Amino acid sequence: MRILVAEDEKDLNRLISDKLKKDGYAVDSCFDGRDALDYMQSADYDRVIMDVMMPAMDGFETVKRYRAGGGKAPVLFLTARDSIEDRVRGLDIGANDYLVKPFSFRELGARIRVMTRTAAASSADVYTMADLVLDSRSKTARRAGKKLSLSAREFALLEYMMRNRGRVLSRRQIENNLYNYDYEGGTNVVDVYIRYLRKKVDEGFDKKLIHTVRGAGYVIREDDKS
Repeated sequence: MRILVAEDEKDLNRLISDKLKKDGYAVDSCFDGRDALDYMQSADYDRVIMDVMMPAMDGFETVKRYRAGGGKAPVLFLTARDSIEDRVRGLDIGANDYLVKPFSFRELGARIRVMTRTAAASSADVYTMADLVLDSRSKTARRAGKKLSLSAREFALLEYMMRNRGRVLSRRQIENNLYNYDYEGGTNVVDVYIRYLRKKVDEGFDKKLIHTVRGAGYVIREDDKS
């Protein structure tokens, strides 16, 4: 899961980002509203943690513009302003939750998990293709009834491909979904993980599901057309 942390207090931003990274999330961070909007419009975030009082553009205006442009990522507002009017305004603009400073990191983590469950409830938890079944909630995948032993990164890659089954995904799209902007991995890292995934998903089966589309990227589908 990829999360954006938009918070102008640099120490707090670092603390939140470090905690989320330890919890296994890919995290990008920025310190003002204009940068936050650029990030949100440039990548598909699973969650956004947004301070309200930021320079350049406040959190309310940032989320308002993001939603007006069709942005769908769930947003959690952080703020020291705890009036009912502020909370109502934030929720009306398009926020999904509101957390008042100072807060505990345990509560922040719990609210992110609630947002995750809410988002999962509004979308498919289980994806299927041929005899491959992936369950997003239990983090399990099976092929012909046999459980696949996947690393966290392999599961995230397979889940991303299953959510976009039938759609050709470029290496850049895959990399942007799995890593934050600070990632400096090798240029062939996507190819490496695709190879790992093919070995676990397709090896031993007559019907191959993961295909290369030359010059374009990768796709998961039942046929082998390219």
